[in-house]
Amino acid sequence: MDHSPRFLALCESARTQVKECSIADVGSRVDKKETFNLVDVREESEFNAGHIPGARHLGKGIIERDIEKAFPDAATEIVLYCGGGFRSALAAVALQKMGYTNVISMWGGFRGWKEANGPIAG
Repeated sequence: MDHSPRFLALCESARTQVKECSIADVGSRVDKKETFNLVDVREESEFNAGHIPGARHLGKGIIERDIEKAFPDAATEIVLYCGGGFRSALAAVALQKMGYTNVISMWGGFRGWKEANGPIAG
């Protein structure tokens, strides 16, 4: 994807402020059938076209508004993903600013998940 330089700079800055995990980390947890909070921050149409099994949709445009209803405990572990890892990093920064202390962004996103032949729902 061809992103603008300012967007990339913003995202790279966000990535330095959040904890990240790999596609393999999430894949291992899915394979082990671990219960964890996996949140897809892509647009609703992207989510509906396919997502990681067990993921909950809270798009980047509404996550700040709806996160407290979805996860009232700010210490809850939340793994965020998007298409590649940029929007999830931006969303993770926002959640941290709201007091969430255990937010992780999956680097590589859904594109990487598909390339790794991860299971897809939807």
